[in-house]
Amino acid sequence: MEEERARRVVDSLRARNVFAHVKLPQAGITQYGIRVVLPDGREAIWDNDGTAGLEAQIMRNGVLVGFVASIPDSENFGDGQIIEAIATADYDRPVGRSRPATPRAPAAPPKAPSLGQRLRGGFR
Repeated sequence: MEEERARRVVDSLRARNVFAHVKLPQAGITQYGIRVVLPDGREAIWDNDGTAGLEAQIMRNGVLVGFVASIPDSENFGDGQIIEAIATADYDRPVGRSRPATPRAPAAPPKAPSLGQRLRGGFR
């Protein structure tokens, strides 16, 4: 997304009471994005990767906690459609979630050597 378009979209989102900011491009990427701060401490980063479709990464403290999948045909969206998609996105049901880690069972203690093994080993 170009800088001018990103600023127009952010201004319109703010008029709809969406806490949005222009996301500056990262090194090597010339595309601007839109950062939406969510009430629970997460943030959604929209269209900052240079792809044609409109999608978002949901981050908490710099860690990916979910995403909004690419919206079909969004590469042809006008400003109004982009604003509507961002303002009405369901951020409470992000698609990608990792499974919780399952605790491992403790390792079994080694078996005591048999009498024959001890005799061959010299009773150490």
